[in-house]
Amino acid sequence: MVVGEVLAGMALVRSGVDFIKGNITAAQDIGKFVSAIDNILDGEDQIQKRRSGKAGVGGIADQFGIKTTAHEVIDAKLAAEERYEMSLLIDHRFGNGTWAEIVALRAKRIQEAKEEAKRLAKERAAKQQEIMEIVMVIAVVAVAAGALIALLYVFAR
Repeated sequence: MVVGEVLAGMALVRSGVDFIKGNITAAQDIGKFVSAIDNILDGEDQIQKRRSGKAGVGGIADQFGIKTTAHEVIDAKLAAEERYEMSLLIDHRFGNGTWAEIVALRAKRIQEAKEEAKRLAKERAAKQQEIMEIVMVIAVVAVAAGALIALLYVFAR
């Protein structure tokens, strides 16, 4: 469901924001906020994917409905506001630039994960190709052995 995907994204954002707001003053280290920050960033990513059309699409009415479009735009703006507010709170509590460092490190790790997935896919494809070549060699040897046996049988008669 189109609206359901956006609502799930907003729920992640709001749960992360609520946790951070409730615990920011007592926290001694940023580690207590890891899952809340992930929720905020993941929720915003879900909203942006849905808004840009990269998520699964519903019917034509869902895709082009004014209600859905307005909902997507407003939720994206609300998520951006929440993210900005969290960046201010975290930078204020743990030092200027902490939020930017978190976001940059997350982007780097996402990119590394994508590159690793591509590398593994290439590795699997290479192994698949190697197996196919071995099967072809075995098939050629089997056909050649069969032909040799047939020739020996013909000459032995």
